[in-house]
Amino acid sequence: MPLHLSDLLARPDLRLSAAYDVPPPLLARTIEAATVSDLPAPGKWLQGGELLMTIGLLLPEDPVACRAYVRDVAEGGAACLALGLGQGLPYQEAPEPLTAAAEEAGLPLLTVPDGVPFIAVTKAVFEARAEEQRERLQRAFATQRRLTAAATGDGLRPMLAEWTAATGVGAAVFDPLGRLLAAAERAQRTPPAAARDLIERVAARGLRGSASSTAAGQQLEVQPLGARRLRGLLLLSGRPDDAARSVVPGLVSLLSLELERRHLRDEPERRRRSALLSELLAEEDPAPGRARDMLRSAGLTAERVRGVVVATEADAGAGGADGAGGRTAGAGAGAAEGTADGTADGTDGPAQEMAADLALAMPGGLVRVVDGAPGAVIEAVVGEDLDIRDVLARFAPRCPAGIGPATAPEAVRVSLRQATGLLAVSRSSGEPAEARQSQASRLLLDLGDRRTLQGYADTVLGPLDLADNGEELTATLAAWLETGGAWDATSRRLGVHRHTVRNRLDKAMDLTGRRLDDPDDRFDLWLATRIRRGDASATGAGGRPTPPPGR
Repeated sequence: MPLHLSDLLARPDLRLSAAYDVPPPLLARTIEAATVSDLPAPGKWLQGGELLMTIGLLLPEDPVACRAYVRDVAEGGAACLALGLGQGLPYQEAPEPLTAAAEEAGLPLLTVPDGVPFIAVTKAVFEARAEEQRERLQRAFATQRRLTAAATGDGLRPMLAEWTAATGVGAAVFDPLGRLLAAAERAQRTPPAAARDLIERVAARGLRGSASSTAAGQQLEVQPLGARRLRGLLLLSGRPDDAARSVVPGLVSLLSLELERRHLRDEPERRRRSALLSELLAEEDPAPGRARDMLRSAGLTAERVRGVVVATEADAGAGGADGAGGRTAGAGAGAAEGTADGTADGTDGPAQEMAADLALAMPGGLVRVVDGAPGAVIEAVVGEDLDIRDVLARFAPRCPAGIGPATAPEAVRVSLRQATGLLAVSRSSGEPAEARQSQASRLLLDLGDRRTLQGYADTVLGPLDLADNGEELTATLAAWLETGGAWDATSRRLGVHRHTVRNRLDKAMDLTGRRLDDPDDRFDLWLATRIRRGDASATGAGGRPTPPPGR
């Protein structure tokens, strides 16, 4: 228990007295240390929480100067001021100016009677603090023993329940995606929004640090869990005292050990799912019903799926591997405590570790690692609706990745092949490359040198720039090309008659020397207008890709 000022006053061997009627809140102040000083301005030598003792050798008797002295002591952080009395000392009782100044400043003033040396008070304070430290260590050891005993049980919840029972601080464990794995109490299963923000922040940093905040008067703290990779996150709800705080590292270690143990326990399930994916991809032309049933047996029920290929960090500088061959190591979802699946992977390399992380975020967990020249890649099959870019940004940052187009389950092999072909594009662009219908122009605009592209556009559209209504002609040409040469759609988009559209395009062709019925001229004009618009993403209305015009 902390040492309070009232505890010192209650000790009969010290015979301390209050110089005035000290209010109870001031008597509840915690005494951190005891020190002696007769300096006229001792405040700058204090650290806070001290019982400052003085014989008043240089104590001013003027009320104004006395108030300044007391103010200096109070602002220095002293919890209490004690004046020594006795024969041969300056004071036999507390002087009125000092008492008035202390009461005015809200600083408790005690008197130490003759016959009680200051060293006796100092020893009493430090003995009490030492006893407080012993009690704290005993409680910490007792809590650690309870946690260790709970760790021999099955699952995360026994440890969390023991922690909360011993400390009064709520605790819950989440997976790296913020899904609940276990909680000490049922009421803690829905964390506040502030806790969600903390979980997201710590998850983004991996094992590199924790975070804390206060929401609605409650302290929240998130600690990462795991040995070499992030396996989960611990949310503490409440303010641990010093004894509980010293046990937090032990709790984190035990929870991390349990998650790593679960990681290894699910190895057979991961390999089963990897083998299922290999079986699906081994068939050149699987029957639609069979392919759909295989995916559903793994929990992937989406009507349309896409293939994803990721080059691991060790393979970041090499080309992609052919998804049809090589040694495979599985990564899949295993049963976990709570509402989320706990997934992990084998222990024989970074590719398997990354595959396990990806499988955690992919419903169905259909992930495998393929080893083949020149290096290992991760192949996965995911539902069309999954935000795969967000998953890759979190679990495979800075790794080349290709995302195939959405297909029927029986055609996922083709989607994977297209994703593999995009690894080189991803290495050049520094972000995942996604295959979409009619996207060749987007890749050209993304990868091409901007100065070269602008020069190309100026060459094609330069004659229109010199015309009086050049901007109008260019806008009409761009609208006509984007609608696929539809006159009525172009006129509606521009709000003019279709004959006006035709007249503008005739003039534009006269100026540029191009022909709209020539496939090469038509494509050159389309590409030049896209460059001029600065639309490197080549997207049309609604954010959908706009294909180049038909020839």
